Amino acid sequence: MSDSNKNLYYLEELSDYKVAADYSDVRGWDVMDADNRIIGKVTNLLVNKIAERVVYLDVEVDTTLIEDSYNTYQVPASDGVHGFINKDGDDHLIVPIGMVSLDEEKKKVHTNQINYTTFTKARRFNKGAVIDRDYELILFRQYIGDNTTDMTIFDDEFYNRKEFNNSLRTKK
Repeated sequence: MSDSNKNLYYLEELSDYKVAADYSDVRGWDVMDADNRIIGKVTNLLVNKIAERVVYLDVEVDTTLIEDSYNTYQVPASDGVHGFINKDGDDHLIVPIGMVSLDEEKKKVHTNQINYTTFTKARRFNKGAVIDRDYELILFRQYIGDNTTDMTIFDDEFYNRKEFNNSLRTKK
């Protein structure tokens, strides 16, 4: 994918972007699901340059989630076809910034709207991979539980949805 078609950038790729003083830098914080189980750690922040802000957390998933997802796909073929299988090394996923809340005292990110089962079934990627719109759409559909959302939603207004309201502002 050429840079001109690139939609999301890792914060570390953008020398002119940084976490503002009144926002929490959650890199290194544990990410908890709706059932308060650890699903991984935030390793990076993903920025949309048109929106000029962070829109996703890049989460390195915990090994237990990877192991549990292997069990998820040990279903006989007669029970249905799965569209993909995560490969070895696919240990990252993205979470929309507006679907998390922060526990600044304990340095934890909570995904109160997304449960562990959803995360085990989520398509993952290798660290540092280019995030394309197809991947965004697949996960967005899973997280909000709406498979009718299509590619026409990707316009300049897409990141104005409540799922992308920045929740990293500190409570001072």
